Amino acid sequence: MLITDSQVHVWHTDHPEAIPRHGDRALTPPDVLAEMRAAGVARVVLVPPYWVGFDNSFALAAAREHPQRFAVMGRFDITGPPDIDQVANWRTQSGILGFRLMFNTPELKPFLHGSAADWFWQAAARHDIPVMLHAPGDMAGVLALATRHPDLRLAVDHLGIGRSVRGSAAFAHAGELLALAKLPNVSIKLSTLPIFSALPYPYADTHDVLHRLFDAFGPQRLFWGSDLSRLPCSYRLCVSLFTEELPWLRAADLAAVMGGALCDWLGWPLPPD
Repeated sequence: MLITDSQVHVWHTDHPEAIPRHGDRALTPPDVLAEMRAAGVARVVLVPPYWVGFDNSFALAAAREHPQRFAVMGRFDITGPPDIDQVANWRTQSGILGFRLMFNTPELKPFLHGSAADWFWQAAARHDIPVMLHAPGDMAGVLALATRHPDLRLAVDHLGIGRSVRGSAAFAHAGELLALAKLPNVSIKLSTLPIFSALPYPYADTHDVLHRLFDAFGPQRLFWGSDLSRLPCSYRLCVSLFTEELPWLRAADLAAVMGGALCDWLGWPLPPD
């Protein structure tokens, strides 16, 4: 089973903005590689953190140095002037596989809900470039977007949950999240899950919603992930939560959720035997 993590942040430790945010751990690519070896993770999708702006160069350098270990979902300024050529050529950059966008502030919400960014969504769909998006608490916006653009491939970050909620409050939107399953162009990243639990490992208060998501989306549209710099537990426990604690997730279904489906979705070729 080729375990692939759908999200880890890396950044320059000497970057002027590289201070711990909300208790996050600073991680460099060598740090991540060491964690991967210890946890049995083969591949990681690198996502540049928001405080580096739209500079993807640090993550891309790591992906180019370790192409079988790292790939990048790059940040893109959706609020800027339309640049269809930049979207069309996005995947010509070595190491990059798609876009990662954030809609977590009032200033960004109009670009999810309105037509201001339709040029971008249409171009991403036309060129079949996958998009990961962080829109905490706004599954209605994701539903409307995915309905308007049925050929646009979307993955909802962190089960659509914001940073500060825990326990039952974290999953109060479960009905809206499950409603997205009817749209075949929407997938869910099961990332950062331990931080949303109000209980110690194995985070039993998350198991029911995971099972319901599996029943609704199936294994091909659920992507395991860690968001390693934010984990309240070891990387290994974030893996074993899925591989050892969910008896209904086994065999081919487990392999899909733990990375096979994500690699297919991204078009990240499997390493040679």
